[in-house]
Amino acid sequence: MDIHEKYMKEALKQARKAYALGEVPIGCVIVHNNKVIGRGYNRRNTDKTALAHAEITAIKKASKKMGDWRLEECTLYVTLEPCQMCSGAIVQARITEVVMGSMNPKAGCGGSILNILEMPEFNHQVKVTRGVLKEECSNMLTAFFKDLRVRNKIEKQMRKADSGIE
Repeated sequence: MDIHEKYMKEALKQARKAYALGEVPIGCVIVHNNKVIGRGYNRRNTDKTALAHAEITAIKKASKKMGDWRLEECTLYVTLEPCQMCSGAIVQARITEVVMGSMNPKAGCGGSILNILEMPEFNHQVKVTRGVLKEECSNMLTAFFKDLRVRNKIEKQMRKADSGIE
């Protein structure tokens, strides 16, 4: 197992925490000098805020650990390609490298819809590695949304039964 796989497995552990809460299973870790200095997982519904993305949480924790908002010489591992907010935060934090599992063709801003991470117009560009443990990351997301559709269908049937609607 190479170094990227090792730390993506740590990000997957974080994603499983989100899954257990019924959140979209996205996990993130930030590594500096071969040590995890920040961890996060998606908690938008739990915390009732659009800001509770895995990457934002991990950046906050890593910045606190480093004692600086600049996370130079750090690598961020995330199970799903970052959105526009998280990609912007990654650039602002001066993170050196991002390693992604799954791409996000509907909302990804690390190469799918936009590529904020590598835009030469910004004062900082991020080195990007895509597709690390892609199958494992994608499978978790697929299973989550499959389970969610089943749960939603059951809840709808229960509401229908409770209201007496045939």
